[in-house]
Amino acid sequence: MRKFVYAAAIGLATVLTAHAQGAGVRYHWRDGQGLSHYSDSLTADAMKYGYDLVNDQGMVVRHVERQLSPEERAAADKVTAEQAARTREEDARKRADLQMLNAYGDEAALRQAQQEAIDSIDQQISTTRINLRSQEKTLADLLGRAAELERAKKPVPKYLTDSISEQRNVVASQHATLERQQDRRDDAQKTAAQQLDHYRALKKAQEEQRP
Repeated sequence: MRKFVYAAAIGLATVLTAHAQGAGVRYHWRDGQGLSHYSDSLTADAMKYGYDLVNDQGMVVRHVERQLSPEERAAADKVTAEQAARTREEDARKRADLQMLNAYGDEAALRQAQQEAIDSIDQQISTTRINLRSQEKTLADLLGRAAELERAKKPVPKYLTDSISEQRNVVASQHATLERQQDRRDDAQKTAAQQLDHYRALKKAQEEQRP
């Protein structure tokens, strides 16, 4: 890519030189100290600092920016990439807004869809709670059997100890699942409120644009 940019710059310089020689145009530039220089041919300093094409009447025909260093070029490319990313994000946001307006004709339709999503999470929470109670009962039964053996001064079999350990893990997993589901429900409610506010703002802007 760097070779291509360099070749393009040399090609442009060649074209400009030919044009200048044929039209009586010369080059003007200022060096690092701000001193003016004129030349009938394009020099390395002119390309380094940037230059003007000046005709016989002393008028600037065109200004050519100075060449960027590799570091400056990298920084400029980074800025360009960031601007392009922001443009893509803005375009994606506009598409999402349009999809929302097309999907929900009014606020009631949006609220219904949001409630259905929350109801689905509530159903998952309810199922997890039922499973959790069942798994906790199983664990309690296993612990009860182990306690009876200990009261009878009998050793607790390894298989029972292992079962208790496995069941504890099952119960802990169910608790973690329930906590994630409850967090997801809280997030869904917050998102729904933000989405509703955004929808109202979009609808208001849409109404204001109508003649």
